[in-house]
Amino acid sequence: MPDPFPGPDHRRAPLLDALRCYREADFAPFSTPGHKRGAGADPELRELLGSDALASDIPLGGGIDDSHFTGDTLGAAERLAAAAWGADRAFFLLNGSSAGNHAYLLAALNPGDEVVVARDIHKSLLVALILTGARPVYVAPRLHPTLDVGLGVAAADIAAALDAHPAARLVAVVSPSYCGVPSDLAAIARVAHERGVPLYVDEAWGPHFAFHPGLPPSAMASGADGAVVSTHKVLASLTQAAILQVRGDRIDPERVATTVGMANTTSPSVTILASIDACRRQMALFGHALLDRAIVLAEDARTRLRALPGVDVLGADRLGTDAYDRTKLVVDVHGLGMTGFQVERALRERFRVQPEMSDLAGVICLVSVADTTESIGRLVAAFAALADERRPPAEQGATPRSSGAVLTAGIPALSPRDAFFAPSRAVPLRDAAGEVSAELVIPYPPGIPILAPGDVVSAEAVAYLERGAAHGMYVSGAADPTLGTLRILA
Repeated sequence: MPDPFPGPDHRRAPLLDALRCYREADFAPFSTPGHKRGAGADPELRELLGSDALASDIPLGGGIDDSHFTGDTLGAAERLAAAAWGADRAFFLLNGSSAGNHAYLLAALNPGDEVVVARDIHKSLLVALILTGARPVYVAPRLHPTLDVGLGVAAADIAAALDAHPAARLVAVVSPSYCGVPSDLAAIARVAHERGVPLYVDEAWGPHFAFHPGLPPSAMASGADGAVVSTHKVLASLTQAAILQVRGDRIDPERVATTVGMANTTSPSVTILASIDACRRQMALFGHALLDRAIVLAEDARTRLRALPGVDVLGADRLGTDAYDRTKLVVDVHGLGMTGFQVERALRERFRVQPEMSDLAGVICLVSVADTTESIGRLVAAFAALADERRPPAEQGATPRSSGAVLTAGIPALSPRDAFFAPSRAVPLRDAAGEVSAELVIPYPPGIPILAPGDVVSAEAVAYLERGAAHGMYVSGAADPTLGTLRILA
């Protein structure tokens, strides 16, 4: 009888197994953490989290392995993850995809190197540019002409940027977007590799793509040299869990291993690491069936929500493409006479339903392998109640969902690193147009910087931020989160 699990034995979970063995061996710990398997923890914390959870909070070295890591338990788990996601090497991360973005760019770039970067990058990629001292050549994502949704970065635009900057050392893009729209990574990889340049993908929102053909192709399957996935975002690992994946030798994998050690904590949480290991096993063995169910549930929710007056939901049919994350529910609520901020507040406070994010136009809700017909029913019922209370829209015309129209392409006035460390001063936001930003201004989520250090502040960006602030938009990065002032280069 043929082996039902050819290749790597994904029934194994080295970290999870080692954690269980440690628990069963009943060690007397004289090592970190100081609560010593929960014995010294605050009683209320122990009651809330449970004694088992605290007893599993043990170190990697001097815990499931000895203090010299002779067991290589983490390495065994990472090798299985590499096989599951189609990579040559995989590195478990404990600070989300942010750590992977920092590590890969530190491995790939030297100070002063040019890098072609999609302008809809996450905050952590911008921080990586500050850390490396690299000089970005920004490429703007294309926008849907009527939906105001980013359609990803075009391969032709990447090719043009590389031809104009032949010394560029790396291409870095985000795919899929926060709204679930991927770029054509295979085409981007092709134009980059034709010019001898590696491709790195912040695939934080696509950890599930590798496990179902009804979802867009994964970065590794598309030929990327490196990619980071956040297993905690839509899969079943613990918060902060992510994996950095590497293929080929355009970037030295041993150098990546070194920089991962720089970006990761030296006191790794075994509970988070073991959750990545268990997530890999779950998806390798059962991912297709679990995602089948999630996709069916999401499509059911999309159909039922679209039937409500004043509600619309983004989908592949609206975008005119098959390449879309069908588990994402991007809900437009403008027809309810409410902003997305107001709808999020109502969903949370009245119905105890928590969406992923809100903006002026709507909310985003994630459907994952954990959802059920009951959870989807609760979501639809909450929107149905709001639809019954709808009122005329307060504003006429389209309500912007994407910040893409105000993202600046090309070369910034100053590198992010130089601008970040330059002397700066605060001015009223309305007076900042034409000046050079000294700080990150990031509506969060999704974490795409509207302004980055070194950017020339446009009047359009000022207007976008003023409007968002007036409606309660949460801003990260800026010294003045109310956006009354902005720091510019002095």
